[in-house]
Amino acid sequence: THTVLSGHFDVIFPKTLHFLMAGPADRSDSGSGSALQAVFEQLRSAHTLSLTLTGPLCLAVIALDRYLSAQHPAAESYSYDLTVTDGRWRIKCQLADSLSRWVRTGSLRCGAGVLVSQLSMVHDETRFLSIQDVGSITEWCQDHVTRSDGPLQLSRKYYLPLWINDDPYGSVWAPYSPPPDVVIDVSRITLLADLEAFFHSSRRPLPLLVRILHRSRIRYYGKPGQNIDFPFQVYCEVADQSGVMSMVVWNDLCPEWFNRLTVGSVLYLQQYSLKHSYQNRSRPHIPLCLWLFCGFVEISLNPRSPASVVTVIPPKSVQPQWDLPDVPYNFATRSEVDSMNNNQACDIIGLVTYVGRVERIRRPEKFWAYRWVHAVDGTTDSAFILEIFSSSQPEIFNNICPMTYLVCTQMRVCKTGCSVYLTSSTETHLFITGCHKKQPYVNEPKVKAFIQWTKTLKDSVMLRRTSVGGHYCYPPAPPSNSNLTSEI
Repeated sequence: THTVLSGHFDVIFPKTLHFLMAGPADRSDSGSGSALQAVFEQLRSAHTLSLTLTGPLCLAVIALDRYLSAQHPAAESYSYDLTVTDGRWRIKCQLADSLSRWVRTGSLRCGAGVLVSQLSMVHDETRFLSIQDVGSITEWCQDHVTRSDGPLQLSRKYYLPLWINDDPYGSVWAPYSPPPDVVIDVSRITLLADLEAFFHSSRRPLPLLVRILHRSRIRYYGKPGQNIDFPFQVYCEVADQSGVMSMVVWNDLCPEWFNRLTVGSVLYLQQYSLKHSYQNRSRPHIPLCLWLFCGFVEISLNPRSPASVVTVIPPKSVQPQWDLPDVPYNFATRSEVDSMNNNQACDIIGLVTYVGRVERIRRPEKFWAYRWVHAVDGTTDSAFILEIFSSSQPEIFNNICPMTYLVCTQMRVCKTGCSVYLTSSTETHLFITGCHKKQPYVNEPKVKAFIQWTKTLKDSVMLRRTSVGGHYCYPPAPPSNSNLTSEI
């Protein structure tokens, strides 16, 4: 179909019915007896593109999706599609820009009820290059409107999470899958230390065989009116026997490869590009005494011109003679954190005793999501106090709970007065119970010591020390105005 429905809603929340919670809906899509379908058919057959209802239609919101606005300049940077139902039939609609304030204030959300008084039809003709035979245009197809996985504005190919931009979201992001068995030719590979010579010449660089030491969270750089299909970017630090170098994954390759480029993976890279390294960004802590850091050049993996070829080598196929370095870790115990310098990087493992609710910090054009977590490791009575930001691992970030074993890598020490806590960085990775098997850190001495300590614990005793949610303010406010003045 080449027509989509845009629900330009007058959303009304009467005082007597400020919110409606969606009850169990009939999952049948037959639409038999559906008031929503009747209104939809009335709009289709109308002589105008807008329909004002004689009485408002009561619907429940069952899905709410956000994406970058296709228009430039745009009054709103983001557009919203919402799926609504009357209990018998459902349809996906585009929310008018003038109503997006209801989303930002949290009034319009999944599970809320809306009273719809006006709808409009929008014809999408962007996929037509030219029309030579009007009769060849297919009839309206309701399935596209009700079941489409992508945005109704067809110039956009992906949805974003509702509040933040740095999480993989939707079916366009390929899930992790074990790498298949492959056969590669390692007779003609080059080393990272030799890439600078290729960079200063016109020769195409030879293939690389590297291990991922660190991976950043997703960076989203989309802007309204931008014509890039997938404006995403991910940094990795990769290493071989000769050194360490940054690798940047661009655009379409991010949804395809992000979940498969795990820390510790071995990659065989072909048809990559070399570019000047971007210096104004955060970098993970890597012990430079172990390797040469090639900081002036970075590897660029692009979806085209040329299209990079990425091959993940199964762990069982990695050969010792390749001499690839292990992933470096710097685990610190709670008793060691107090003596560490401000902004020093470390990795930690602990048993979670407190998990705060997810909170948001407003930033220009986006939010950052974070939560406070306490974890103990038995080396002192004090707990790690962790400020954990979203790390592009929503399945872990949203499922941290008391009594889980939590590993956080590349945390930074923050010292404010007498308070000490750890905050996550761009390269932080999170692991919880169920994710530790076969991770590179399992043989670290401090990880083994922690596991031995947990075997001495009684669940009933530890459960009495756990808590969830509530309001958490850290660092704590000074006890008096005089203390506050002195700190300022």
